[in-house]
Amino acid sequence: MSDQPELFGGDDLLAPGTPPEAETSAREGLLPEVTRDIAAVSDGPLKRLVDSNFIQYASYVIRDRAIPDVADGLKPVQRRILHSLHENDDGKFIKVANIVGYSMQFHPHGDASIGDALVTLANKRYLIEGQGNFGNVLTGDPAAASRYIECRLTPLARDEIFNDDLTDYVPTYDGRKEEPVVLPARIPLLLMLGAEGIAVGIATRILPHNFSELLEAQVAILQKKKLEVVPDFVQGGLMDPSAYDNGKGFVRVRALIETRDPQTLVIREVPFGATTDSLIASIEEAARKGKIKLRSISDFTAGAVEIEIQLQAEQDPARAVEALYAFTQCEVQVASRIVVIRDNRPVEMDVGEVLQHNTDRLLDLLKRKLKVQQKQLTEDLHRKTLAQIFVENRLYKPIEACRSPDEVEAVVRAGLQPFLGQLQHEVTHGDLDMLLGIPIRRISLFDVEKNQQEMEKLRAELAESRENLANLVGYAVRYLRTVQKKYGSDFPRKTQITRFESVAVRELTASELTVSRDLEKGYLGHKVSGKPVLQCSSLDKLLLVWRDGRYKMIAPPEKLFVDASLIHCAVIDREKVMTVVYNEEGFTRIRKIAGGLVTNREYRCIPKGSQILFFSDEDVPVLYVQYDVPETAAIKQQEFDTTRLPVRERDGKPSLMSSKKIAFIGSAKPKKWDDALTGPRGTYMDF
Repeated sequence: MSDQPELFGGDDLLAPGTPPEAETSAREGLLPEVTRDIAAVSDGPLKRLVDSNFIQYASYVIRDRAIPDVADGLKPVQRRILHSLHENDDGKFIKVANIVGYSMQFHPHGDASIGDALVTLANKRYLIEGQGNFGNVLTGDPAAASRYIECRLTPLARDEIFNDDLTDYVPTYDGRKEEPVVLPARIPLLLMLGAEGIAVGIATRILPHNFSELLEAQVAILQKKKLEVVPDFVQGGLMDPSAYDNGKGFVRVRALIETRDPQTLVIREVPFGATTDSLIASIEEAARKGKIKLRSISDFTAGAVEIEIQLQAEQDPARAVEALYAFTQCEVQVASRIVVIRDNRPVEMDVGEVLQHNTDRLLDLLKRKLKVQQKQLTEDLHRKTLAQIFVENRLYKPIEACRSPDEVEAVVRAGLQPFLGQLQHEVTHGDLDMLLGIPIRRISLFDVEKNQQEMEKLRAELAESRENLANLVGYAVRYLRTVQKKYGSDFPRKTQITRFESVAVRELTASELTVSRDLEKGYLGHKVSGKPVLQCSSLDKLLLVWRDGRYKMIAPPEKLFVDASLIHCAVIDREKVMTVVYNEEGFTRIRKIAGGLVTNREYRCIPKGSQILFFSDEDVPVLYVQYDVPETAAIKQQEFDTTRLPVRERDGKPSLMSSKKIAFIGSAKPKKWDDALTGPRGTYMDF
């Protein structure tokens, strides 16, 4: 027996904080009452009931509601809807409400969930043909009530996903009927339809792909070749699949935007996951934030998307398109994670694995179908041969003298005895019933030549079936080519494949905000009326420095109170080195500072009680210093080379420049600088 404790409690489970003596007592079978009570609750009947029910619920949601099966690519509700349509299919349209009601015999949930799933399937175009208002995936408009709309199976669904001879059935939830375990779909429905679902601890997002491209990829697999496929969305748009990673990454999808004239943009296609309403709302929000300057936006969408954007005169259309991609739903990133049910368990797969599984299943279904076909052809040939022998040789004549059914059967069997070599198998009781059921009119009008032609046709079909079974891969390739030729033109690629240039968001917003300072009231920000300080992007970070050595990094504020000692405000560049010169106890010191900053956290670059004499957020190579000294002083001004100064952290040791009082220090020569008065190049102590 394992020494590990049980997962959900057990006799070895002790309450947290149990003292050593209690633990010892427990090992000796003398568990104190309190600890015993806690252990009983931890492994009591209520806990076991909750554990059991939760596991059952989680398993049910994963397998029977949210996650599709890799075999036929369908969730249970979709499979039950299609089965209901198949059961009621007569080629005519059927009220959606009737199909919803019929599906409820198989699906243990309400009519709303079934109706929504049916509408979603219909809008994916492949399997269900709708008549009436099924909503609009482009605008987000909902479908009409199920009693007002009709549906039926498409020819593709009718021909390629059903076969009663190859379908396994299980009892429904109430045991009154039987439903298919999975449908014998011979096309890769999982990747055609796509799927989204959230279960207990598991989520899946499978992007839809193009029908013809999937079949082409299956042909490549059968021919031992490799062909990658990428998503295709019914909304159209532009797509960059460079990060798709065979279904484990993501794609970037953009709206299709045309420039009608210098002041007019027209959106013709929306990206996956967006509607015209959500797209317009995101554009209006970007305009309110100043990301794009527009005069108006109008939606003329009817059968196709047409959103017209009127730009302001000063707005460059090319920059406006970039801004739309950067700040609105005109560009979205769509992640992919293929989680499916395989062999009754949830597993994560990639596109290649799914296609390989679908192709292997296709071979199995075609093999089973050919065997069923051979059995049926053999039986038909057997019965036609029997009928011809029975009629041509007048084996029905001796029956007239028979007085009992057993005698009739014996006479017929005796008459057939010389011809058994022409038959496909032994004569069964059912064969005799068939012969004895032939009406006199059919015997009198029996056409031997026509029957012989039909038998030859059956023999040819049987030979072809056996040949296909012997070369199953070749037959599968021909089958896929036939399906592709028959239906491929109905489902052309909608989404254009391209590569996107990265939008320089920071460049687009470089002058988005104007930060001003009101010296009288002491405010700084981009919603402050005062003297403009700088222009920046909302993505930038600002560096604020005060005279006493405090400094911090902040996002561009709307309105921030700052005192008059603020000496520096600029967009920070994290790669730059700061140069600071300060006075401490009569000595002038210098340090170069580098190091990361945390937003909104205050730091110090000089000791408390000191004052900054010079500050720059750049690595200054030379400093020009003029001293406040008498006219008779030998050195009145100096140049200090800072290129060899070490770059240190905030708390690093500074270098001593001078003990003289400084009148001016800067990175450029002042107007009163006299080269003739320049003393020897300055040196540092503590270098």
